[in-house]
Amino acid sequence: MLTREEKLVSAHLAQFISEHKLQGVEKVLDQRTRQVTVVLEDIFQSQNASAVVRTCECMGLQAIHIVENISKYSVNPKVLKGSHKWLDIIHHTSKTEDNTVACVQKLKGEGYKILAADPDEDGLSIHEVDASQNKVALLFGNELRGVSKQALALCDAKVRIPMYGFTESFNISVSVAICLNSIVSKLHQSGTAFGLSEEEKDAIRLQWYRKIVRKSDLIEQEFLRAIE
Repeated sequence: MLTREEKLVSAHLAQFISEHKLQGVEKVLDQRTRQVTVVLEDIFQSQNASAVVRTCECMGLQAIHIVENISKYSVNPKVLKGSHKWLDIIHHTSKTEDNTVACVQKLKGEGYKILAADPDEDGLSIHEVDASQNKVALLFGNELRGVSKQALALCDAKVRIPMYGFTESFNISVSVAICLNSIVSKLHQSGTAFGLSEEEKDAIRLQWYRKIVRKSDLIEQEFLRAIE
């Protein structure tokens, strides 16, 4: 929940933003969700990680989790197109524990059902997944090895994208896009409440205003001095 000062700052910064852009912020906020999230486990190609972040933002996700056990997360600005500014990228980078285990346990504690993307035929089709009943975290593995054994052991189920050709799997960024398009589209059609709370919207709105307004840090400092 925002403090009184933060609420005043938010209202003040709004004065520096066009009405059209303010309406755009509200439209996006109304469609943002934490009902679905994505976990990337040891992705090593920057263009893949960046494409996934961009897809998640486009599909209305507010958070994405990056697990770094053996591969360090890096980005490609040309692919990101600034998408990383508008969602929460949560890094799991501990040097003393298995970050896959820590991430999965954290998400389970928050009520997420963990679905590991795997091409095996024994997995559930992504088109059968219903995120309106349970929060869903889609876990995608390394480009070469796929989802780790630890992740498969901890997940609630495996999901697959039906394939109709000879090739075993899609590129990871394409896989994420197909999965999210299926799940999020059904979520919007379900009629269930999947959006953010008003308190979450207030906090994110302030974050976004600070990024939209040029030299917002200086404007904010000057405003706070004026109201002291």
